[in-house]
Formats: sequence, C-alpha cells, structure tokens
Amino acid sequence: MTGKLASERELTVHETLKIDHEHIVLVLQGGGALGAYQAGVFEEIAKFPREPHWVAGVSIGAINAALIVGNPPARRVERLREFWDLVSSCSSGIPMWWEGHGSLNHQFHAAVASTFGVEGFYKPRMPPPFLQPEGSDAALSFYDTAPLKATLERLVDFDLINSKKLRLSVGAANVRTGNSVYFDNHFQKIGPEHIMASGALPPAFAPVMIDGEPYWDGGIVSNTPLQYVLDKRDGAKILIAQVDLFSARGAMPTNIGNVMSRHKDIMYSSRTRFNTDKLAQIQRNKKTLLKLIAMLPEAERESDDIKQLAAANQTTHIDIVHLIYRQSRFELESKDYEFSRRSVLEHWESGRRDMHRTIEHPDLLRKSAVDDGVTVYDLAHDHLQPGQGASGRLQTGKPK
Repeated sequence: MTGKLASERELTVHETLKIDHEHIVLVLQGGGALGAYQAGVFEEIAKFPREPHWVAGVSIGAINAALIVGNPPARRVERLREFWDLVSSCSSGIPMWWEGHGSLNHQFHAAVASTFGVEGFYKPRMPPPFLQPEGSDAALSFYDTAPLKATLERLVDFDLINSKKLRLSVGAANVRTGNSVYFDNHFQKIGPEHIMASGALPPAFAPVMIDGEPYWDGGIVSNTPLQYVLDKRDGAKILIAQVDLFSARGAMPTNIGNVMSRHKDIMYSSRTRFNTDKLAQIQRNKKTLLKLIAMLPEAERESDDIKQLAAANQTTHIDIVHLIYRQSRFELESKDYEFSRRSVLEHWESGRRDMHRTIEHPDLLRKSAVDDGVTVYDLAHDHLQPGQGASGRLQTGKPK
C-alpha cells in the first residue's frame, strides 16, 4: 500500500468513528521513559474529528498531559516529539552498532541515565545527598530537576492551560499527610511546579513545595488518575482513553531481573482492574435501584426522599478504551529510566500502532446486548492472557 493510500484510509477510519459522548477524557499513567508510548497513542487521537475535553495524568503522564493541554491542537504532537527527542538525546552520539537489542544494551543505557542524568529532565546532585546540608532539597534527592522546569517553561504555554479551554488534572502525594491530591485547572492556577510535583518520585527527586506543602509523585498513592476522573465526571456520558504503562498481568519470573521488573509492574499498575470492576458493580446497582423505584406506586415515587434517591443514582454509560504498554522481553526493572533514542522511538511507535489497531477494530464502541453501564475495551493486542476473553474482544464491565 502506498503512503498516500494508507494516509487516505487512515483519515477515513478516524473521521467515520462515531463518538457521541459528552466528554472525551485522556487518562495517562506514570511510568518514566515508557511515557513515549502515551505520546504515540496521542498521535492517533490527535487525528480524531473531536479533541479531548479533559487530560488527566500522573508523573510522566502529567508531563505529557501538560504538553497536550498547554499547546494549540496543531502543535501538540510536535511538542511531544520535541520533548521526547530532547530526553533521549543523551544517547544520540552512541554508535548505532551499540544500539542493538538485548538486555545488556538496555541496562547500559539505564546506567547512562542514572550516572549522567537525562537532558532537559534531571541531572545528578554533586556532591551527593548524604554530603548536603540536612533538610535541603539537595539532601533529599539524588537528582536536580531544574532542567525539567526550564523544559516545561519552554514547551508549555501555562497561560493556555489556565484559560481552561481543555481541562487538566495532575495527581501528586502530600508528603506530610500521605494523601493523594489533584491539581486541576478548573479549581486553581497551574504552573510548572504542579507538573513537577506530580513527577517528583523519591528518592530520585526532591519534594516540590506548593503553598507551603511538600508534594511527591502521585504514583506513590495511585499511579493512574482514573478514579479521580470517575469521581469528578458529574454524570456526563464519557469516553475515557486510559493509557497504562505497567501491566498488572504478566508471566511468572524466571530470574532475579524478572522478579524486580514484575514487582514494579504490579506495584504501579494501580489496581486498574479493581477500579473498573467496582465501577461496573456500582453502575449495575444504580440501574437496579432505579428499576425498583420505577416499580413503586406513583404517590411514593413523588415523596422527597425517593426523588432525592432517584436523582443521586442517575447514571450514564461509560466507555473506557484501555491501552497497556507490553514490554519487550529485553526490558528489565530499569525500563522506566532507560531513555535511549531507540527505546523512545520504539515505545512511541508501539503506542501509535496500538491506538490505530484499536480504532480499526470492529468492536470499538459497539453497543452490547447487556448494558452494565460501563464497557471496557482492550482491543489492540492478540496475545491476551488466559481468562481475559477471546482475542481482541470487549467484555461489558470486565476490564482486561
């Protein structure tokens, strides 16, 4: 197929996709260097006839979210690419013969990022934290994120974010209370410090002070903003594109490297299946309660208590398109801080390809015969694990 024909076909697929939802929400999990996968997903989403209304992110997801919301539509993909080109530039001078595949190469580039930092993102503290004055930022972290602040100020228009044309929400964790906190441009003015707070993962990065309170990476409490979006959706019919970077499902480890990688996957997958299972249960309960109210005599339905109960349980359908990065067999525990140019490009292309496959799938946004109030789609991959249903199929109310 020629490039022109492929482009025309792709445009047709995107333009004919029926989206009748009141809101389109992009939900971005944290995951460091794996965040290039989210950028690739967005490259496809940017071709939709309608843009997202709301972008919510944690950690690297918050940075990607700021790059999207903080730029006009025509420049969003360009800015994402500029950021990911910058942070992968430290390895651009390494000869391509060393840029092969394999765990040794993967570990080498992770060691480069650990030792020398990442251009436009962070640099090592010198001297190290245990030689710094107690209580200072330098004593609380191994790296300085001043380069990230400069990058955000250059690539993100915070005036545009605060104009509220699109909603932006980023998750952080309050160091003193341990509570999850969301910074939302619908409720407060957003600056670089809010994005940096969402990605301040200890002990690599120091907490970020905002209004006298210290904040760390939101992934410490919950690595996905899905629940925040569900809590704040105000009953609207929404389409959520949830892009996760750690998979809860995985193979039994066979060596210590696999153990560390699997542990990180489970820790940061943020109980996505639990959240969507509970959501489906709540939606079913609400629908059942409304049916029971409808069976009451009219006089009882008109009572204030019953009216309030009915109003509190009104609900609309939720569609969640769930994409999960599937790591290569060469990637180990260090996959989220391995910023080689090759890995970044592969992650980006993987996200773009997965989103395109999802859009082309005939089951996408197909109405199910059984409506539980929520449908989760995981349609991009043909290698679903046992118990996940048939290859490429949706299951109403059953997250993959």
